[in-house]
Amino acid sequence: MMGEAWDSLGSTLATFMFVFAMFKQHIPRQAWYFLEKHCHKLVSLFNPYLEITLYEFSSNNFLRNKAYCEIQSYLSGREETSLHASRFKADVINDSRRTALSMEDYEEVSDEYKGVRVWWVLGKKVPRTPVVSFYRGSYDERHYTLTFHKRYQELITGDYVNHVLEEGKAIAVRNWQRKLYKNVPSRAWYENKWSHVYFEHPATFDTLAMASKKKEAIKKDLIKFTEGKEYYAEIEKAWKRGYLLFGPPGTGKSTMIAGMANYLNYDVYDLELTSVENNNELRSLLVNISSKSIIVIEDIDCSLDLSGKRKENEEEEEVKEEKNSVKNVGQRRKKKSNVTLSGLLNCIGGLWSTCGGERIIVFTTNHVDKLDPALIRRGRMDKHIEMPYCCFEAFKVLAKNYLEIESHELFHEIGSLLGETDITPADVAENLMPKSDEDDAGTCLKNLIEALKAAKERAKKNAGEEAELKAEEANGSIAKGNASN
Repeated sequence: MMGEAWDSLGSTLATFMFVFAMFKQHIPRQAWYFLEKHCHKLVSLFNPYLEITLYEFSSNNFLRNKAYCEIQSYLSGREETSLHASRFKADVINDSRRTALSMEDYEEVSDEYKGVRVWWVLGKKVPRTPVVSFYRGSYDERHYTLTFHKRYQELITGDYVNHVLEEGKAIAVRNWQRKLYKNVPSRAWYENKWSHVYFEHPATFDTLAMASKKKEAIKKDLIKFTEGKEYYAEIEKAWKRGYLLFGPPGTGKSTMIAGMANYLNYDVYDLELTSVENNNELRSLLVNISSKSIIVIEDIDCSLDLSGKRKENEEEEEVKEEKNSVKNVGQRRKKKSNVTLSGLLNCIGGLWSTCGGERIIVFTTNHVDKLDPALIRRGRMDKHIEMPYCCFEAFKVLAKNYLEIESHELFHEIGSLLGETDITPADVAENLMPKSDEDDAGTCLKNLIEALKAAKERAKKNAGEEAELKAEEANGSIAKGNASN
């Protein structure tokens, strides 16, 4: 008997859903919205509860809503709130010492404030109207919905909401850990495109292989910047600072960035320009970067054609790319970045550079001479830092890092060789690193001496070959001149 009742109920529901779908399909969209609007009004007359919805992104979907993030921190950080939920997303924070739980989609939790019960729901919403769909796209937009009894409207919309935002901000500060962000491709330029891992690079200025005076000058410049909010406002300049790190590969440019992040306790945003589709997407990425952050574009001379000069065979290369793309039918479409030099300049030094404060922009390059002068001028790249070959003072830092020694009888010979030979800190570190338990400090230092001697011989040989080549070219020019006479 009970089974027949359930079968009858299921059949009735299926029929209702079918009729409802047919009814909705044959009613004009405007009429359907009219009916829905007045149905909501009718229901609200008898519904004693109010709802407040807060979306993840602002109305133009350009900036992530800070209040959304603070509510997320509040609901994740309060155990008495989370106890009412049944499904969570877990995230490990603060070097694996604690696990933070956050709500899953469509999950509901309740909270109590001054004896008043409220409910939070994390949901998604697909825009319905054509205008909204055009600007926001067809993706699912996350939002928090707060439900409460209408008699407590003044208390909830005033005191409680402020309490949630302040408490959420405090919880976020307590759980904060440096992050390393990367930009990832997405379906539309206005979507959030930053993903992250926790930043755990151990580099510091103390372990950085560089002359101490140079390190101290950089540290003072960084501190001066972080304390300069009022000064930058007085001189009417965006609170940002650009650093250009240039030098041969292996001289510690990436390590310098990690040391800066650890010294200032800043997040790092690794911006890969080849993954950015156009200037609009670049702007969207930059305005969604938080303050107290370092924006890094490594090997900028290799990222895009930012020299300001057009390639001679650019059109031919575009035709070849189109032909190759036709052959790859069914495979993922290869995107070509349309970020321009002017677009990048506007974002790092123009009007869009003012959208956010307390940011450091770092470019790294192995070939500074290849960059357009407008890209690295003062005001964009304020401080140019050359990352040189290893000097004796930098070697002593590496010896302390890898061998835990501050002096040795072989230091004098190594110092003499370093003054005559170009070798990168990375190569020095590789030779100083023990390869087995039997390798002691003396063995590693001897390995370095052999490497320095070999590098010196190679440099001498290359210099001789270059001199011979120049002599041959000069003799050829003279012979050609005599023949013409």
